Amino acid sequence: MLLIIENVLSKEDVQQFRAHMVQANWESGLKSAGTLARSAKQNLQLDDASELATSLRNHILRKLGTHPLFISSALPAKIYPPKFNCYTNGGAYGTHIDSALMPVPGTNISVRGDLSATLFLSEPDEYVGGELEVQGIEGGQGIKLAAGDMVLYSSGYLHQVKPVTQGARIASFFWVESYVRDEKQRSILFELDQTIQQLTPKLSATDPELIKLTGLYHNLLRCWANT
Repeated sequence: MLLIIENVLSKEDVQQFRAHMVQANWESGLKSAGTLARSAKQNLQLDDASELATSLRNHILRKLGTHPLFISSALPAKIYPPKFNCYTNGGAYGTHIDSALMPVPGTNISVRGDLSATLFLSEPDEYVGGELEVQGIEGGQGIKLAAGDMVLYSSGYLHQVKPVTQGARIASFFWVESYVRDEKQRSILFELDQTIQQLTPKLSATDPELIKLTGLYHNLLRCWANT
């Protein structure tokens, strides 16, 4: 699964984020890299414990909590607190795969990485390079979105960020543990939910076929969801 979700943040949101980030204290991304990733990762990250990072991530979480396409596609049970990175001066992240289980710092909670997300905070013409490449998935090549848009994809795929040779690529990234672990089951539910949403304005709320379809969705979710 790979899905582009537009306008997670408005242009005004992005402008405010970027204005705050001008004075941000960026640190080496190696601080959060695992043993294997250290040889592939060349970027900068905001200090997760900073007031700025906390404020920005909370704003993103509020937006995600009311975004119908994100909720429909991800069926989120847990969201790893969004982080922020910057690629510049040749910065890149070579081919790697995200960890399956990620402890949330300062808590006893771990998030299973079912889905990975990158929320772009730089416009495509602000930097050269920096494309996200997800191997083995349709639409996974050369991903470079408008600021405020997000790509959501299954975490089990190898992926990389190509070198940024000019400008700076700033983004937020995080992982989602879904109520439905299986990718195929989650995709079926997403397609079914989208069909219901498309039919709802065209049919009466008492239409028996629409009611049956809605019941099918919830019964499948009941069978497949892990709580």
